[in-house]
Amino acid sequence: MLISLSLFNFIYQLATALRKGPYQTNLLLAGYDVNDGVSLYRLDYMAALSKVNFGAHGYAANFVLSVFDRDWKKNMTIEEGLDVLRRCIHELKTRFLISQPVFIVKLVDSNGTRTLTL
Repeated sequence: MLISLSLFNFIYQLATALRKGPYQTNLLLAGYDVNDGVSLYRLDYMAALSKVNFGAHGYAANFVLSVFDRDWKKNMTIEEGLDVLRRCIHELKTRFLISQPVFIVKLVDSNGTRTLTL
């Protein structure tokens, strides 16, 4: 997969800053390439970049990654993906201690990025 020069520079600068700075962060970065389709990358607090099929971070990741692991499959439709997200939200409402009444879903595809409501 070819990464555009501006995206490479962004990742390089972010990785350099993470290695030098006194702070920690995790990042999920999604994009669309006409040759490869949609891609999702995870940049962890050690500035290690890896391509992933699905991702989550923070305390909620302990609950939703198991749902993604069980229900994710290659070449899912948008509706199938939204069903998996609904199961993740149900899992969080059932098990997570913090009440999160609103969830924002951003869809990345060949049409760009758009916000969806569940």
